[in-house]
Amino acid sequence: MRFEIERKFLVAHEGWREGVVGQRHLRDGLVGHFAGGKVRVRIAEGRGWLTVKGKRKGLARAEFEYEIPVADAEAMLTEVCEPCLIEKTRHCVPHAGSNWEVDVYGGALSGMVLAEIELLDEAQAVERPDWLGTEVTHDPRFRQSTMLRLSREAGRNITLAEVLAARF
Repeated sequence: MRFEIERKFLVAHEGWREGVVGQRHLRDGLVGHFAGGKVRVRIAEGRGWLTVKGKRKGLARAEFEYEIPVADAEAMLTEVCEPCLIEKTRHCVPHAGSNWEVDVYGGALSGMVLAEIELLDEAQAVERPDWLGTEVTHDPRFRQSTMLRLSREAGRNITLAEVLAARF
């Protein structure tokens, strides 16, 4: 069993763009939620993935990921997933020996930009780049499912200010 250990941040300014060494377009759909976890289908670079993520315990959560035929992933996005899909371009930005991923959202979340880093363990020290903003790892407003719900309720794309104003 693999554990995903990650931290998520707002992005303070566009300085991250100077360090981009690669990018890929992702489309995600939520198959379902369960006891603090979720099942997601993803298409990236012509490949399909089904991922089961367990409930968070601190920064970590169990993660099971399986490659599936891209035709099956496309069908799941269309037939099974909740109405709104996640579309984003993930940019790889190395900094001080760490690999940061900056997600620039499209579709219903167009305009949102978040950075994340996967860690080897929860205590791993990380040098923060100057373009990094406030940490939102444990902020439920910045879960993709929450941002999609806010967008659906508004009937349009939502802004960072609207996400920040949301109360839980």
